[in-house]
Amino acid sequence: MKELLHIAALAALLSVASAWTSRVHPNCSYADIEGSWMFYEGERNLNNSAQCLSVDPVRVTKVQLYYPNQATDQFGNVGTWTLLYNNAFEVLINGRKYFTFSYAEMIDNYFIRSLCNQTYPGWSYDVTLRHWSCFYGVKETQTGTKLHADNFKTAQNNFVMTTEYQKKFVREINSKQNSWKAKAYEQFNGKTAEEMFRMSGGRRDIPVEKPQPSAVTEEQRKRASLLPRHWDWRNVDGVNYVSPVRNQLSCGACYAFAVMGMLESRLRIRTNNTYQPVLSVQDAIDCSDLVGGCDGGYAYQLSRYALEQGVVEEQCRPYNANNGQCLANTCDRIYVSDYSFVGGYYGACNEVLMQEALLNNGPIAVGMVASSYSFPMYSGGIYRDLQISARSDFYPFEYTDHAVIIVGYGEDAESGEKYWIVKNSWGDTWGEEGYFRIRRGTNEASIESDAFEASPIP
Repeated sequence: MKELLHIAALAALLSVASAWTSRVHPNCSYADIEGSWMFYEGERNLNNSAQCLSVDPVRVTKVQLYYPNQATDQFGNVGTWTLLYNNAFEVLINGRKYFTFSYAEMIDNYFIRSLCNQTYPGWSYDVTLRHWSCFYGVKETQTGTKLHADNFKTAQNNFVMTTEYQKKFVREINSKQNSWKAKAYEQFNGKTAEEMFRMSGGRRDIPVEKPQPSAVTEEQRKRASLLPRHWDWRNVDGVNYVSPVRNQLSCGACYAFAVMGMLESRLRIRTNNTYQPVLSVQDAIDCSDLVGGCDGGYAYQLSRYALEQGVVEEQCRPYNANNGQCLANTCDRIYVSDYSFVGGYYGACNEVLMQEALLNNGPIAVGMVASSYSFPMYSGGIYRDLQISARSDFYPFEYTDHAVIIVGYGEDAESGEKYWIVKNSWGDTWGEEGYFRIRRGTNEASIESDAFEASPIP
């Protein structure tokens, strides 16, 4: 058949390692992915240990991806899909889930060329987590290539943070606004630009863009009027359901701390605080092919790992803030039954849906912009970003370089300003005992654009 003839031409290109560290990170937008795709799939005789380094196709599935999240196949089955940031997408149709990363290549060790009409080898399985296979996708409409600089490589790697440097920015920040206070932190002194990048999530090879969250509908607005004005999972009738603040140090594993912290709190909630685990970040960053360990990753994709592979408790593999090998262990694994973006797909999130998810299910994980020079200096108050401009068209991707956990919300008694209560992973001496408050309802620092949640099984 015509489609299978195309396989040979792509075989050499796509027979590459699919581990995060081997992939070049693309920059593919919603418009690049929306449209008609051919999925070339191998034998369905694998399991959750499949590496998917290459594909020997035996079947072809045609899938049409529509706005905003509907998918259909050649048999007329209807399913759903979602973009995952700017580097991957996921399709659920006819009882099978397909996950893959968009393709990109490095040019002259400096520029990245994204080929958004094709993918790396990815994973597929049915909804019972059986019949695993490897596949890759080719879009029928040829999307143009994109070229951009590797932002991580352009960082000032000879930069070293000093007290004097921090104090300079502290003075500027505190003189520009009075919503929050900045201060210098001794823990940042001596850190290089790369180490500061890692603290805010590691590498992101993308241009800086900030979208608007999904518009709040009239129905959602009515539901919001019935919600409590204040909520904090650290104090629900005197009970704290939030696990302790941790410190990721100079490892870019904030995404893993966000996922584990969300699951820890939700396990406490689901067991009336009788089960209070601390989950192993190290096991997840060492063992997941979907993320890059200390070099960065995305929290949503680690939730997928929690469903497919499960996570373990901290004592099974303690955190050491370094990349390591995935070693076999006999520890009990904790799984999630499902995971999803708040609103159902990437780009559907908004303030009201986040409040409802938070109240109904527990703390939620979110991405945000933390690489602004102002955020690391936060010491208290309601944070406002001092840079990053907005765009208004439907462009469901925002530059986020840090992952954190929203545990509550409220309103300032004097100014009436709304805020989120957010748990960070920079230790309990940072901010407000490891937490910060940030403006709510304005997508401050992109915090209301890609919230997601997962349901752990106690």
